[in-house]
Amino acid sequence: MLRSIVFLLAICCTISCESQKKEADNIKTSQLSIQKDTLPAEAEPEISIEFLTGKFDPANQPDFVKIDPSHTDKTGIYLQKEVYSQFLKMREAAAKDGIQLIIRSATRNFDAQKRIWERKWQALEANGRKDEKEMAMEILQYSSMPGTSRHHWGTDIDLNSVDNQWFGSPEGQKLYKWLIEHAGKFGFYQPYTAKGTIRPDGYEEEKWHWSYLPLSKIYIKAAEIHLKDDLISGFKGSNTASEIGVVRKYVLGIDPQCK
Repeated sequence: MLRSIVFLLAICCTISCESQKKEADNIKTSQLSIQKDTLPAEAEPEISIEFLTGKFDPANQPDFVKIDPSHTDKTGIYLQKEVYSQFLKMREAAAKDGIQLIIRSATRNFDAQKRIWERKWQALEANGRKDEKEMAMEILQYSSMPGTSRHHWGTDIDLNSVDNQWFGSPEGQKLYKWLIEHAGKFGFYQPYTAKGTIRPDGYEEEKWHWSYLPLSKIYIKAAEIHLKDDLISGFKGSNTASEIGVVRKYVLGIDPQCK
C-alpha cells in the first residue's frame, strides 16, 4: 500500500512539474511576443522624388534656413538648419586656426540648376557644337543635370573657391589640408575626390564641395532606390540622361565614404 501511495505521489508531482514548466514556457513566449510587438519599427524616412530632384522652394521649407550674409558672398541662399548649425561650428573652429570659411554656393533647387546648365548648353551651341551627348558630357565635368544635383538637398556647400587652381595656391592648400583633417569632426566630407580606381565615374575632383553626411547619406540611399534616368527631364539635353546613365555614373559616382 505504501509503495502504491509513493508511486501515485511521484506521478502527481511529475504531472504538476510538467504543467508548471509548460505554463512558465507559455509565459516566456508571451513575454517575448509582447516585447517584440512593442519594439519601435525601423521606419525609413519618406523622401519624395520632388525633394530628391530639387522641385521645391527652400524658402518655404521649415527645415531650411537662410544663410547669414556674413558667411557667404551670395544673397538669399539656404541650407538645412542642422547643416548650417554644424557649418557654424566648423567655421568657428577654422577661425581659431586662422582659416576663414566662406560659402560660395549652398542649396540650389531644380530651377537654379537649370539656369546654370542651360547657360553652359547655350554657350556650346553658340560655338557650333551639335552632338548633344558630347555637349552633356562636357558640362557634366563639373555641373550636374537639373534633378541630379546634391545641392538640391540643402546638405552640400561649396567653400571659398570653385577653381581647382586656387586650391593649388598656398592659401588654398592650407584650407584644403585643414578641411581634410577637421571637417569630418563636424559631419562634412568631400564627395568628389580625385577620380581613379576607387571612384572611376562621375564629376571631376571638386576640392571645394563638402557634404554633410548624417543627412546626405539618407538621400543618396533614397536616390539609389528611387531615382531613375527617365525621371530626369525638363531642360535642354535631358534626353541624353539615359544614354549616359547619369544616375549611376554621376549621382552615385561619389567617394565610397559618402555612401
